[in-house]
Amino acid sequence: MVRFRILVLSLFVCAQSCNEIESPESIGPLPSERQLAWHGLEYYAFVHFNMNTFTNMEWGTGGESPKQFDPSELDTRQWAKVVKEAGMKGIILTAKHHDGFCLWPTKTTEHSVKNSPWKDGKGDVLKDLSEACKEYGLKFGVYLSPWDRNHSTYGKLEYIDVFHEQLRELLTNYGEVFEVWFDGANGGLGYYGGANEVRKVDNKTYYAWDKTVAIVRELQPNAMIFSDGGPDVRWVGNEQGWAEETNWSIMRRDGMYPGWPRYMELRSGHEDGTHWLPAEADVSMRPGWYYHPAEDHQVKTLPQLLDIYYNSVGRNTSLLLNLPVDKRGLIHESEVEVLIDFRRRLDLEFGTELAQGIKLTATDERGDKSEYKAANVNDGNPETYWATNDGVSRASIILEFNVPTKVNRILLQEYIPLGQRIKNFIVSAEIDGKWHEIDGQTTIGYKRILRFKTVEADKIKVQIMDAKGPIALSNIALYRAPNLLTPPVIKRSREGMVSLTVPDEEVEIYYTLDGREPTISSNKYKKPFRVSKPTTVKYFAYDSKTKARTEVSRKEYDIAKSNWNIVYTTTGNMFEAYKAFDDDPITYWATDDGVSTIQEVIIDLGKTYNLKGFTYWPIQQRYPFGIITNFEFYVSPDNRSWKRVVRGEFPNIVNHRTEQKVMFKPTQGRYIKLRGIKVAGHDYQTSFAEVGVVTVK
Repeated sequence: MVRFRILVLSLFVCAQSCNEIESPESIGPLPSERQLAWHGLEYYAFVHFNMNTFTNMEWGTGGESPKQFDPSELDTRQWAKVVKEAGMKGIILTAKHHDGFCLWPTKTTEHSVKNSPWKDGKGDVLKDLSEACKEYGLKFGVYLSPWDRNHSTYGKLEYIDVFHEQLRELLTNYGEVFEVWFDGANGGLGYYGGANEVRKVDNKTYYAWDKTVAIVRELQPNAMIFSDGGPDVRWVGNEQGWAEETNWSIMRRDGMYPGWPRYMELRSGHEDGTHWLPAEADVSMRPGWYYHPAEDHQVKTLPQLLDIYYNSVGRNTSLLLNLPVDKRGLIHESEVEVLIDFRRRLDLEFGTELAQGIKLTATDERGDKSEYKAANVNDGNPETYWATNDGVSRASIILEFNVPTKVNRILLQEYIPLGQRIKNFIVSAEIDGKWHEIDGQTTIGYKRILRFKTVEADKIKVQIMDAKGPIALSNIALYRAPNLLTPPVIKRSREGMVSLTVPDEEVEIYYTLDGREPTISSNKYKKPFRVSKPTTVKYFAYDSKTKARTEVSRKEYDIAKSNWNIVYTTTGNMFEAYKAFDDDPITYWATDDGVSTIQEVIIDLGKTYNLKGFTYWPIQQRYPFGIITNFEFYVSPDNRSWKRVVRGEFPNIVNHRTEQKVMFKPTQGRYIKLRGIKVAGHDYQTSFAEVGVVTVK
């Protein structure tokens, strides 16, 4: 009898074990523990602050003097406070850029803070920042340029020992480091201890990358290593902060290295990748990486930052947002204001999760086991997930509201410890009993966020159309982000058509053209309108749902430029010269490079006007050139008899690249001539982003 009971019990246990449903098998390369931890950070800061801050350059030559590094109010606690309040999780600092200047008192070179006037040579920016990060609960990371345009031994084997020793110092003396950042720029013209020559290296082999990686693994085993080829994190392939809509966290990593030329592949990864190598999207708050006073008016706006966020974090990358610390040693006020607004907006975008705990149904659940139920995608636990049975790579999951609910965001996450597998999916909404497709995309990965027009839905359906194997989806979240209310952006075409735009199409715009203050009873903007004569446009944005509105903005326009034509240019392509008056200061036209005489442009206004001033926009590009600093302006009725109506200087225009307006005594004329008497550059090449006139009304 006892034997029988034991036999029955054994058969029961055997039957139970035979019926156990195992988790889906992993697919492809998998993330390491350090990579899984890194994925959870999502958003952190880059700080470009070094010698270039004080020389107003992006890439220093290496011949700078340490005495030039002298911040007046350096406060790394301010950096950490701003970063924390902005919702970021860490800071990566340019400990040494290509010019070779070290922000810590290294033993490897005299080109460091120990020979600067800052703190009488006793300062250590790395120490200050690492302590500030600890105080504010932030991760601390370091950027170390492999290229060194200052060191005399660069390009020789001796330099590798210097480079590796610098790395050891950074990873030994400043506590835990979460990421080590290696740039892909390598070799070229440099100071090199006074040699002032070009030194080229094989960046695939010169830096002994295997040994470099080993040093990081030895001293900071939890640190992620970033470069074009990883081995832990890859560059996203651009410096604008976006990934492709299709973005795999895996790549065929063998053969990749810092400076890898096939950078466009980095934007989307490889579906058949051999290693887990997720992307990091880096972008600066300004056109440049370092602080330049001339870019104070070019700090990214809230709508721009939101687009960057959805095109980076929302496309399965982490966002590394650069803050160019200024010459004082502080994050500039312009950045601080926008960063805090951005944090507040993200809190609104994802403030209320609508899917948690609501009813879910799926077309397939793995073995009908609770461990893999559809309900796992909205239980708030990232360690649980919905999975389908083996052989089922196409399935749907429906989230059902108790009452019709407004939705305009969906967030999806795969259970990446088992690999990235989803290749194609569709999101639909059931409205009044009918299904409507909202969006269709490809990959998901760690996180995918979609924005769409607000719908009032009874149900939301996610259809996985194709996957590499059984589905493993850990999270589906739904949100209704409030309307984004920002001042409208106004633009006018050369033909005089004025457009007003806001990032949220549910926000209304009202305007006036007669000088009166606009109200919600004024003209409601529906389509572009013509402004071809001197006019003041006043406008504001209005959210009818909340009754909130922006302050009234105003824009002064003069005559439209539809009939303007180029008559003469000293040099340069005349067929492209219309860009100097296309009513778009982002475009530009320039005369030839290398010219040795004063350059000028003559424009036919199409008919005679009574002129009383002119305007000039300097070039807005990241690397400006040919900016007019001293000018002469002429007016003519017939392109033969010319009158110089004004000459002068644009004060501080190189460091303040905004529109310049110069007034003069009213003069009749049809033709105008602008001459660049002096320009910022090595020759007389002259650039024009936009030329305009001021007429007598």
